[in-house]
Amino acid sequence: MFIKIFKIIINICLFGLIAIGILVVFSFVPFPGNYKIFTVQSGSMEPAIKTGSLIFSKPMADYAVGDIVTKKTTDPKITITHRIISKKEVDGKTVFETQGDANKAPDGEKFAKEGIIGKEIISIPYIGYPVSYAKTTPGLILLIIIPAVIIVYDELNKIKKEIGKMWAKKKEGSEGKEKEEDNLAYPMPQFVRRADAEEAKKRKII
Repeated sequence: MFIKIFKIIINICLFGLIAIGILVVFSFVPFPGNYKIFTVQSGSMEPAIKTGSLIFSKPMADYAVGDIVTKKTTDPKITITHRIISKKEVDGKTVFETQGDANKAPDGEKFAKEGIIGKEIISIPYIGYPVSYAKTTPGLILLIIIPAVIIVYDELNKIKKEIGKMWAKKKEGSEGKEKEEDNLAYPMPQFVRRADAEEAKKRKII
């Protein structure tokens, strides 16, 4: 019973690590449905979005005041996820302004729609921590490579056992067939030998 529970726990852990690996991959490329994944690394949007949350953002045709959006910065590696607090027309062009829910002042810059990567659709608390860690070299080895090796090794063992069972059944079948052939082949000669021996005894008596 303990071994069974232990195996279930291990499988759950491996499943979780596989999920993290998938999220890491899709944090670099668009998720199906054109979703993009980001990790929140500050508390500027608390309590709505906690630090360490994983957020799914999707590009929209338009954005409104109150939407939580992920926007670009001057550094292509850094994004900011804040709430839109104003939407105005300036020189015939729509511009937005954002502010973190926990911040006392706006971000201080107005930007066009092109600066928005997407609207926050859903956030998952704390999952961003392991995903961010998995992007580092130690995290990649610990959370991705090692579990992948364990899974491959386990699957190869299962395949090996199945092949062994198939060979065992095949061997048993061939041995059973040989015994059956032997049983059919030997009775006749034995019967003939016994008949010859009885005939020889009768001749001696006569």
